[in-house]
Amino acid sequence: MMLRTTLITLAASTALVSAAYAADPIKVGLSGPYTGGSSSMGVSMRDGVKLAVDEINKAGGVMGRPIQLIERDDEAKNELGVQIAQELINKEQVVATLGFINTGVGQAAQRFYQEAEIPVLNNVATGSVLTKQFSGGTFKNNYVFRNAANDGIQSAMIAEEAVKKQGFKKPAILNDATNYGMLGRSDLKAALEKLGVTAVAEEKFNIGDTDMTSQVLKAKEAGADVILTYAIGPELAQIANSMAKLGWKVPMIGSWTLSMASFIDTSGANGDGAMMPQTFIEVPSTPKRKAFIEAYHKAYGGDRMPSPVSAAQGYDSAYLLKAAIEQAKSTDGPKIREALENLNTKVEGLITVYDHPFTATDHEAVSNNIPVFGLVKGGRVVPAHPEDLAGDKALRMKPKA
Repeated sequence: MMLRTTLITLAASTALVSAAYAADPIKVGLSGPYTGGSSSMGVSMRDGVKLAVDEINKAGGVMGRPIQLIERDDEAKNELGVQIAQELINKEQVVATLGFINTGVGQAAQRFYQEAEIPVLNNVATGSVLTKQFSGGTFKNNYVFRNAANDGIQSAMIAEEAVKKQGFKKPAILNDATNYGMLGRSDLKAALEKLGVTAVAEEKFNIGDTDMTSQVLKAKEAGADVILTYAIGPELAQIANSMAKLGWKVPMIGSWTLSMASFIDTSGANGDGAMMPQTFIEVPSTPKRKAFIEAYHKAYGGDRMPSPVSAAQGYDSAYLLKAAIEQAKSTDGPKIREALENLNTKVEGLITVYDHPFTATDHEAVSNNIPVFGLVKGGRVVPAHPEDLAGDKALRMKPKA
């Protein structure tokens, strides 16, 4: 009887250990700027990811295991992003990472994930170079993916809107001096050149600058008829405010960051009319988008997301990772990468329905037909061209290769 009891106890203990092991969380990195001038993007991205992960975990997790997010604030600082990457890889042993808001941080930090063969899902950073940084060369495989509209896509949209659709011939380019701003300016100049137009002025500024009067004045004196921008919210607001200070008003058309709350709130009425490419506008144009908007505000309050694009792309990135892990039936980095490159199930997201979004040579989930133009109006971003989201245009999908 004693032996039988002991065997039962051992069997029960083994079952408990097995169950606990099966339920061990899957650690996923989540890094971005949750403080500072980029925080409206970082916080919105983080909150979008957390909403998705809460849904995933409530539905049973991934392969019966919950996702555990390991959050870190990189403060939009390259050197801190590098430290965080090393910590998440070596100490926390994450199986993948979601995030990177700032192009410079991504450029500096994602090398460590690449070398460790841990997938990165860039869900906000848009620098064109990011998904190409490790293509070819010494690396057999590329571990960097993206579900945001890269700057090549955005710069072409900005140039076409300004020159072809609105007829401006004398653009001025104002950008910040970060990797994001300088690379964006380069993409924008190339896009304008294809349309036979050259900027009449090119001015840059630093993060934290609070007066753009000098830069705006030079654009005005050069005869600019439109301001094209590549920067983030706080400094973009100072461009709009400096134009108002000079009593000079020309349209602002720029990258998606003109949708940030820090631009809209700091510029006030001076920011009205600014236009930018958007993968997601906070309008309930599909049932899934409606449910997400309601869930976001129920969880985090307010009546406007600080950065809707960041929130939506963050949400989608979690579901793309879930699909890849389930297909791979593994949390091994190379197997997750291979699954991402060959996803055989559709992922219904907020931005689009992801149907084979990646291949071994294409790590960009968002194609140039997906973003539409947003317009700042009365403290919110609304569709600049409502017909872009009408009917079956509301949900745009990447063409199949």
